[in-house]
Amino acid sequence: MIPIHDSQQSFSKPYVTILLIAVNALVFLFLLTLDPFTRNDFVFAFGLVPDRFHWSAILTSMFMHGGWMHLLGNMLFLWVYGDNIEDILGHGKYLLFYLLCGAAAAMGQYLIAPDSRVPMVGASGAIAGVMGAYMMKFPHSRIVLAGWFIILFTIELPAYVVLLYWFALQFLSGFGSVSDVGAQRGGVAFFAHIGGFVAGMLLIHLFKTRDRYRLRRDLLW
Repeated sequence: MIPIHDSQQSFSKPYVTILLIAVNALVFLFLLTLDPFTRNDFVFAFGLVPDRFHWSAILTSMFMHGGWMHLLGNMLFLWVYGDNIEDILGHGKYLLFYLLCGAAAAMGQYLIAPDSRVPMVGASGAIAGVMGAYMMKFPHSRIVLAGWFIILFTIELPAYVVLLYWFALQFLSGFGSVSDVGAQRGGVAFFAHIGGFVAGMLLIHLFKTRDRYRLRRDLLW
């Protein structure tokens, strides 16, 4: 099941979220123009390869994706959750928050397998940080999920239920994939998701939210 909408209203335009989606899409389309050998070299040069760790790769790897489903899934999650976090932080602080979560996510995966030669790419870790922040700030927001079982259906659940379930899946899958990481096999970077989510939960408390968000919160409470 995938999130398609949330009930939490935003009071500002999510310019940074839109920009992040556009940059990720443009980088992916650029990669499609390359021949397979050049694309492979590009991924190894700008993806995060733990065995050849370079600080700049933490940033560049956040804007690369391994396929259409990888890109579209990440961008959908960013669109659903990102606008509200951008709304309460403001554009500049939100961008900094996003990048810090992405860096924490990359380091989380790196520490699990520092000798891996498999390049890590994707915005999943940074977006996981946004999701962690969303759970802390809007736990009772309603998330509409779409699924398929014989027919297409939707279901609406509280944000904390959806996000805790998602985190539990990453946690269980992460520890179930430790042998794959050690064997240098590619796949989903679950520990990046875990690291990003936890970083988002913690970092959101260090970023001062906009006055109008605090006023709305006080009125609601």
